[in-house]
Amino acid sequence: MSEKLYRLAPEQCALLVVDIQDRMMQAIPAREEVVKNSALLMKAANILQVPMLATTQYAARIGALLPEIEAELGGVVPLDKLEFGCFNNSVIAEAAKKLPREVNTIVVCGVETHICIYQTVLGGLLQGYRMWVPADAVSSRVEKNYQTGLARISEIGGVVANTEMIIYEWLHQAGTPAFKAILPFIK
Repeated sequence: MSEKLYRLAPEQCALLVVDIQDRMMQAIPAREEVVKNSALLMKAANILQVPMLATTQYAARIGALLPEIEAELGGVVPLDKLEFGCFNNSVIAEAAKKLPREVNTIVVCGVETHICIYQTVLGGLLQGYRMWVPADAVSSRVEKNYQTGLARISEIGGVVANTEMIIYEWLHQAGTPAFKAILPFIK
């Protein structure tokens, strides 16, 4: 069996929310979709007890996370960085090492696909994590950069999926308390 064949299990995943800040998002054409789907992933992570990390890029200059994102943090404190790849920042890399031992997969949402998301996926792969990117919860200022970023992520071994694919794979089946808790947000 191929090592590419496995099921996403909530207890083996973490969610990494990257740089969904006001000044950054003003330049993103798909802003509403990225914010909506990132918040949905965060809601699902909270319900399914998937650990979460969040980052800001140079918050002193670019500002805090959007209120819609901050509302879903559930006590998670965003970690600020100057590096583009999250794993190139020693504080964030250390926080990833403190995730539960079972975590072998990181789902990454945020901006920008061809810069911070791509470099974070590369860093995570080099650290031995499986890296998943929901295409509808990431974006770039320019469509071609977004498409090139997704292509490169896939080329190096990241998995490009979408928000509902990830959530429904985490859920595995209908009728559970978690499914009933998440369903109103998906409809």
